[in-house]
Amino acid sequence: MLPGGRMNPRQMERMMRKMGLNMEEIEGVKEVIIYTDAKEIHIHDPQVTVMNVQGEKNFQVQGKVWEKVLKEEIPESDIQLVMDQTGASREDAIKALKKADGEPAEAIISLMGG
Repeated sequence: MLPGGRMNPRQMERMMRKMGLNMEEIEGVKEVIIYTDAKEIHIHDPQVTVMNVQGEKNFQVQGKVWEKVLKEEIPESDIQLVMDQTGASREDAIKALKKADGEPAEAIISLMGG
């Protein structure tokens, strides 16, 4: 390191090569999307950097972020409750719960003819 804690970019590049690190920016990336069970994370106009560390790639992503929460699955306990209260089949209970936006009471009422 140079005095003041700064390192010349050329020295940094040499040091990284000696350590087996190779870093490059991916040009022209429009969007990065990360999918999870509960949500999607969208990163628009990202700056994506790939670091190759001894054959393993690591990605660094920066940009404008927004999240989309995915609709949760219907809990098994709600399905069972609707089935127990109405005598409906599993498939009918799931359909009724979906139609009732996951509300068990509304699903039960709709299956009971109300």
